[in-house]
Amino acid sequence: MAKILVFTEYAGQTVKSVTLEILGKLSGHTLDVVGVGKLPANAANDLKNYGAGNIFSITGEGLDQYTPEGHSKALKDFIASKDYDYCFAGSTSLGKDVIPRLSCSLNAGMASEVVGFEFSGDTFKGTRPLFAGKCLATVEIQGPKPHFVTVRPNALGMTDSPTAGAGSVQEVSSSAGEIKAKVADVIKGASEKLDLTEANIIVSGGRAMKNPENFKILDEFADVIGATVGASRAAVDSGYAPPSMQVGQTGKTVAPSLYIACGISGAIQHLAGMRTSKVIVAINTDPDAPIFSKADYGIVGDLYKVVPELTKQCKELLG
Repeated sequence: MAKILVFTEYAGQTVKSVTLEILGKLSGHTLDVVGVGKLPANAANDLKNYGAGNIFSITGEGLDQYTPEGHSKALKDFIASKDYDYCFAGSTSLGKDVIPRLSCSLNAGMASEVVGFEFSGDTFKGTRPLFAGKCLATVEIQGPKPHFVTVRPNALGMTDSPTAGAGSVQEVSSSAGEIKAKVADVIKGASEKLDLTEANIIVSGGRAMKNPENFKILDEFADVIGATVGASRAAVDSGYAPPSMQVGQTGKTVAPSLYIACGISGAIQHLAGMRTSKVIVAINTDPDAPIFSKADYGIVGDLYKVVPELTKQCKELLG
């Protein structure tokens, strides 16, 4: 049984779902959770239900707003005072920024972007994609502990019957220390939907969308089924969608439960970013489009007729 710390990020009044995915997969180990900033109202109960024994909330001067230096220093001080075997975190934008800093500063080994893992006693074996997802490698971590692991959101899935923990909440006082680079302002996007990397359902449009206005068709469909809208590189390069929506090798890598590709041919660069989706649905007028070779379900048809009909049918089914 390993002693494990899970770093969590907050999403509104609870925690990001990747935290609960990780906790559910680590059942049977000694689990602590740490977050920077004031713990949201509903977070403690969710973490407890998924096995958290101790929940640490780090607060202090300079930690109200995210900075890579401040967060990594506060977490380093906390981790150095404990004796954890492993530290897990989601492979989110913040996780990718902070966790490698911690690993280097503590001279510890790290496995990044794992999509699955198992323990043999206290020994970790992780699975991570290589070469844009063309192959999977089994990785182990060497060097001094704690070992660091980042997990791709949605890759593990939620545990149906998690084992509850004690859920004891403790506040820890810390400081960001001297920050060389200060964040002057954070401007949030207009959309309130989940980031693509964390979305459970994604509807993406390709070059066939023809113009930015036509993405409203996908927006309406996404609103009905609770999805986030993405785009191919071709759509982004054509100016139909912003770079933040791009899925692919040069965009965001996603692993939703359901990925619906609308008017996307299926170039290898796009497949590299979404091939780990659990179910793929393709809508395209070309029956020979490469995307159909990767899709679980395919619809050969005009997206401007198919998507509105899907929206209508889903409205009726979902009420």
